[in-house]
Amino acid sequence: MRLLQLIVQRHVFVILLTVFIIILGTYTFFHLEKELTPTVGLDSATIQVEASNLHVDEVERKITIPLEQKLQELEGIKEISSTTSLGHSSLAISFDNGKGDEIFKDVESKTTMVLDNMSEIDHFHVSQNGVNTPFEFIIDVSDGNLDKMTAFTKNILQPRLEELPEVREVMFTGASEHKVDLHFNEANMKDHHLTIHEVVGYIQQINSEGFLGELTDEKESPSLHWDTTFENIDELESLQIPTENGVIKLSEIATIAINPLASSSNTWKNGTKDVIMIQIARKSDVAQAAMTEAVRNELQNIEKEGFVKGFTVNEVIAHADFVQDSMDDVTKNIMIGGVIALVVLLLFLRNVRTTFIIGLSIPTSILLTIIMMGLLDYSMNLLTLIGLGLGIGMMVDASIVILESIYRKKEQGLNNLEAVLEGTKEVATAIIASVLTTIVVFLPIGFIGGDSGKFMLILSVVVAVTLISSVLIAFTLIPTLAKEFMKLKKQKSKKKFIFLSIYENIVSWCIKKKSRSLLVIVASILVFSLSFLLIPKIQMNMMPDIFNRYTEIIIDLENGVSPNDKETIAEKVNDKLSSMDDVKSNYLLDFDDKIIANIVMTTGNEVTKEQDIVTNDIVKTLRELEKTEPIRTVERALDGVSGYPVQVNISGDDFSNLQKMTNELQGEIEAVDGIVRATNTLNDFSTTETIQLDKEKIKEAELSELQIKQHIEQYLWQEAIGTVEWEEEELRLYVHQDNEKMTKDALLQMEIPTKNGEENLSSFITFEKEKMPEQISHKNGERYVSIMADVEEKDLGMINNNIHKVIDRFKTDPDYTITLGGDLEEQNEFMNELLVVFGIALFLVYVVMAVQFNHFGQPLIVMSIIPITIVGVILGLFFTQAELNIMSGLGLIILVGIVLNNAILIIDRTNQLRKTGMTVVDSLIQAGENRIRPILMTTFTTVGGMIPLALATGMSADYQAPLSIVIISGMLFSTFITLLLIPCVYRLFSRN
Repeated sequence: MRLLQLIVQRHVFVILLTVFIIILGTYTFFHLEKELTPTVGLDSATIQVEASNLHVDEVERKITIPLEQKLQELEGIKEISSTTSLGHSSLAISFDNGKGDEIFKDVESKTTMVLDNMSEIDHFHVSQNGVNTPFEFIIDVSDGNLDKMTAFTKNILQPRLEELPEVREVMFTGASEHKVDLHFNEANMKDHHLTIHEVVGYIQQINSEGFLGELTDEKESPSLHWDTTFENIDELESLQIPTENGVIKLSEIATIAINPLASSSNTWKNGTKDVIMIQIARKSDVAQAAMTEAVRNELQNIEKEGFVKGFTVNEVIAHADFVQDSMDDVTKNIMIGGVIALVVLLLFLRNVRTTFIIGLSIPTSILLTIIMMGLLDYSMNLLTLIGLGLGIGMMVDASIVILESIYRKKEQGLNNLEAVLEGTKEVATAIIASVLTTIVVFLPIGFIGGDSGKFMLILSVVVAVTLISSVLIAFTLIPTLAKEFMKLKKQKSKKKFIFLSIYENIVSWCIKKKSRSLLVIVASILVFSLSFLLIPKIQMNMMPDIFNRYTEIIIDLENGVSPNDKETIAEKVNDKLSSMDDVKSNYLLDFDDKIIANIVMTTGNEVTKEQDIVTNDIVKTLRELEKTEPIRTVERALDGVSGYPVQVNISGDDFSNLQKMTNELQGEIEAVDGIVRATNTLNDFSTTETIQLDKEKIKEAELSELQIKQHIEQYLWQEAIGTVEWEEEELRLYVHQDNEKMTKDALLQMEIPTKNGEENLSSFITFEKEKMPEQISHKNGERYVSIMADVEEKDLGMINNNIHKVIDRFKTDPDYTITLGGDLEEQNEFMNELLVVFGIALFLVYVVMAVQFNHFGQPLIVMSIIPITIVGVILGLFFTQAELNIMSGLGLIILVGIVLNNAILIIDRTNQLRKTGMTVVDSLIQAGENRIRPILMTTFTTVGGMIPLALATGMSADYQAPLSIVIISGMLFSTFITLLLIPCVYRLFSRN
């Protein structure tokens, strides 16, 4: 009380401190890092290993298994999943919660230890997963001649952009590239008694540079550098090759030609391959907006200087724009939410000065929150912006309760200082309890594991900081301004509102007899129970879309799709997409066994359908191509790359049993309503021709197995053996045997010199067909088979329930296990963790209120409103058809803290009145009358602040809407029930 009196009396200090907060907050706002998503080191890592000369089983034996065994020695690793395919091994590692940064260094070390000395490995890469893409600005060069566009990109665009101080790296794909083909003439080689291995070795020795040593006896000990690399094609053609009969030119035994590099472009834009994609990365200390502005200015300068002729340079995506859109959305929501809050105050208090005081508290609270974000080293990103948007509706609650209490005291005739002190004192306990119950619900967010938990934690911290800031303002600025500026108009007579009279009559009737109170409680329990019937009709997913008017689609291809088939698929995909409304352009990226379609949708006045509807239409339309093209399935992109929403894993040792169980279980899964295009990893087999050697005949011909291998390699040789300069460009040099056909029969007919003369290779080798799996999957070192399927016209939650029923009734041997994978596994884990968090939050809320009320039973009375709140949430999600996802789950946790505030206000005031000697019934009626105005005011300001978020259509709409709908529906429903249910529960469990 003394502290409050000191604050009110030192009003100059409070006002100057407020001015300081406004100035510092404004400065911090403009200097916070602005990015699309927060930079977070996630608790997972990936290892990619390339070994192009190894078969699937060899990759598994030599690379995957040793890596798994070494990594399993580390503590803190939750799971290791691996996928082994031809020449490639991929490991996904998940760490214990919060240990990602710590263990990742050990993973790097162990991986290097295992792989560094393996000669079969081409290269490997270890990376910790994060959401920040290294390239945040993408443009394309298109609508022109590919050679001209390539020259422009290499000679002008890339160098100019890389010179910018804001740019770290510029990478491009799709440019026209050339190579040097060296075709050996087999007959001429035989005439000079040369082999390809001999000539290639000589070329590589000559085409080299390096450090030879130092002249140590010379002054300064100069080093000697050797450089005989080919500077042009003429040098290569005139290279002198030593033979038994003297020296000859390379051109006498080989033809040399410069040819376009086949399939150098793996990108199509709107069906054409004549497009170059340029990706730009910023330096670590540069903001996204700064890099974006610098790149755009440079592109304008390049165009003004006349370098862009006969083609176009187009922006594809700029992450800074998404950030700016989000900031614009939040700014708009702040303004709308603030206006609604002021309108609510005017309607209830009908006092302009009071409205001004609250209006000043909103921006002050926001700027104080931004200062705290700067101290926490948070950036201005999608999640922190949503946190600020959510805080807008709640940040005036404490201020309203205090101001309304002061206002009521002034109505009772107290002078300014007494009204401020008495009014603030009366509600201080309830406000502190209310804020603490709201904040403590965020503490267990840290128990949510995985990457989703890290993002939820950031959002929760911002909301909590917003509430703390608002309370600090409510207890300092509001009393100060109320004492100095708030005045009452003279009122002729006080009349009760009709609503207040009706409310008092209803409450009085319900609590007059305990039997009536019990009836209200039973009715509430019945409503709560019946609401669960609506849960199966609510859509469930994990994460909403990040990008606005942009989507990614994965086109999984069948085995062995040729480049020509891919060209056809790209053309037909473009034909389908071009005919669709709301599709502006499409980019197709070739990733060997799949094509990723990046689709940009129309914006502004050109929009005719919502994004999720357009995305579903795209998937359905492209799936029509599965009937005519070598396409396995078309699916929405998940987790940033690709994946099936439904995945069931069967683990076990015996391969034949695995195959049998997989086929049976897949049949049952296919029968589930909503499941489409089910497949499994056992369907992916390829035929391999394994060479069988006749060792006896090889020995009789006085040959070695190595010689046989070298002759086969010569026939198949198409590797690069070096580089050659050509028109200021470094071209790769490829060696080829002069073969007419590269077939099995032609290889067998190839002649090989022996002691008895030349013999066909068929004398020494045969081929044996072998079916090999295209990929082998492990989980924690154990082989497993995956059944994957897509979902159509059903939400993931309903599919999840049905898949569980199928697995529960499926009979398995004890040695085999069936588990969920993919999105279903993540959803199950998240829902289980959400229930744990919800339970811990309830317990913490109880502890806070028990300490505050110094009573074990009254917190339970307050918490009796939570089931009714859940009813409101279910109704809100059902009627709006919003998804139950990670954001709406977070909204439910936040709601637990918010809805208790109203009940706390009633219980706290009831306790105060009972201490004056009033009966329970009279205290409850009087408490309802005293607190109904602040309860309705805080509810309507919170809901009003959330409405812009719920109705948002901008960048962050998919994130904001589910969360806001949960809070709005839960608050509205629970508020009106609270005013009746809490008095009934209190009456039933209290003694007169």
